[in-house]
Amino acid sequence: MSMSEAEIARYLLDTPEFFERHAETLAAVRLTSPHGQRAVSLQERQMEMLREKIKGLEHKIIEMIRASQDNEIIAARLHRFTRAMLLTVNPGDLPEVIVRELKHEFLVPRAALRLWGAADPFAALRFAQGASDDVRSFAASLQAPYCGANSGFEACGWLEDPATVASLAMIPLRHGGTEGAFGLLVLGSPDPTRYGADLGTEFLAHLGEVASAGLARLLPPF
Repeated sequence: MSMSEAEIARYLLDTPEFFERHAETLAAVRLTSPHGQRAVSLQERQMEMLREKIKGLEHKIIEMIRASQDNEIIAARLHRFTRAMLLTVNPGDLPEVIVRELKHEFLVPRAALRLWGAADPFAALRFAQGASDDVRSFAASLQAPYCGANSGFEACGWLEDPATVASLAMIPLRHGGTEGAFGLLVLGSPDPTRYGADLGTEFLAHLGEVASAGLARLLPPF
């Protein structure tokens, strides 16, 4: 009775001493090389497979190194952004500092923010003006930063040259764990893909949390 290929393979796996008893058979096995039509020995084929595996691992290591370097750059930028806020003595200067540092550190072409419910000493400043009830409701409804095309959002009007803005990121500003929002941070770009709808929002949410913690100094005490 003939054996199937699966049965032969299983027999060889279960009987490793077969090739010890028949070493000439192992040496005579010839396989086709993936790099041409020439026949190679089993040992050569194994070496080629190992080289391919090593090459794949090297590529993964390079990707990991690049990702690590990118993360270090982002962490350094976030550190400088946070440090600039902490060094701001006058709370009323914080909105301008945040916008300026976002543009500089993260190469954001357009940025603006508005707050509502600011404490009396700051309520008349420019950044505390111009947020309609619709904008406030929209900010409060955001469970995560919005990323997508500029489809005529009112908050886009806060940016410089709003007509040139093709994509937007809008980040709600919240105090602690409150569900509502006390402001909205808007980032814009002429590049329609910069803040595409498929962009991950985790880092933008972290930026919003850091900015919110700094801007909380402008709110009245609980």
